[in-house]
Amino acid sequence: ALPISKGSGPNLACPQTTTVATERLVAFGGKMTMTAKKRTDSPAARAKDLSGSTGKAEDSRDFIFSATDEPHVTRRAEILKKHPEIKSLMGYEWRTKYIVAATVALQIFMAWLTLEWRWPAFIAANYVVGATANHSLFLAIHELAHNLGAKSIAGNKLISLVANFPIGIPYSINFKPYHMEHHRYQGQDGVDTDIPTRLEGWLITDTATCYLDHTCRKAIFMFFQIFAYALRPLAIKPSLVPMDAWMVLNYVVQFSFDGLMMYLFGPQAMLWFLGSTFLAGSIHPTAGHFIAEHYVVEGDVETYSYYGPLNRLAYNVGYHNEHHDFPNIAWGNLPKVREIAPEYYDNLPQCKSWVGILMKYIFDDSISPYSRVKREKKIS
Repeated sequence: ALPISKGSGPNLACPQTTTVATERLVAFGGKMTMTAKKRTDSPAARAKDLSGSTGKAEDSRDFIFSATDEPHVTRRAEILKKHPEIKSLMGYEWRTKYIVAATVALQIFMAWLTLEWRWPAFIAANYVVGATANHSLFLAIHELAHNLGAKSIAGNKLISLVANFPIGIPYSINFKPYHMEHHRYQGQDGVDTDIPTRLEGWLITDTATCYLDHTCRKAIFMFFQIFAYALRPLAIKPSLVPMDAWMVLNYVVQFSFDGLMMYLFGPQAMLWFLGSTFLAGSIHPTAGHFIAEHYVVEGDVETYSYYGPLNRLAYNVGYHNEHHDFPNIAWGNLPKVREIAPEYYDNLPQCKSWVGILMKYIFDDSISPYSRVKREKKIS
């Protein structure tokens, strides 16, 4: 699902350019023309452009500014008015805790099984099995942050502590406040920490000298993107998460688990767990959802769904429009939302391939950290 360019193609040795106009066959399916030109207008003017739904912002070296509210609240109200039966889908998913337990058990078993393996086999297994399992656990923690794995808030937090075990680093309690801000204030500058910072844009895009340089920088970012997702929230809003009893418990039980694994199996067990975590957030098929969910690739559409088979390993996180419209519906029922209200989802742009969007992000010069919709900050 690599982007295919028509015409002369990129100039690998060119000085930095300010205009790109290329028709591509893209991973999202179909043809579309993306144009990037030097902009001289203000952010307010760019917001005015998007408020009129004129399409994708033209400057590939700046974010896409919108004066409109995020689309999910309005669509949710419309869908509930037309399909009130969707309310019956809301609630927790009883299967989540069992899948979490099985995935944690698998990772402990693999950490033991691979103790004597040679490095090539170890790394291959770590990528194929370990990274896939840990990414599944990332998304289990995502479900639990929405209180969709148990009846009580405490029950969800306890399950998330267990899901955190093979990840090696305590983060399940930290994750929830930042993710709730992403839902409540999608795109708001300095609030939604899912959006890359201007520093990331400067390092990856602004200072790139040509297509090859830009491509290499994006590939390096994708390889190490787990660090951006881990550190960006702490850099933007370090005071959002209080040091409470749950935070302390997360650290205590996580480091106790790490210590127990090293006691039972030796330090190499932690190489399995931490390697799984790193690769899960690197150039891995399941990590494609990081790009697929909100990077703008068509017009000014800021949320995309993926309906492919990898959802089976990812708690249906690919149903991302459905998830943002109804964040209180658990993964098991998200496909039913689309079945009940297909008129709201079938005509939206979709991601056809998580692997394809990873490749598009790296090789398509018009896609960059700036390919995100931003809004003016509305909360303190």
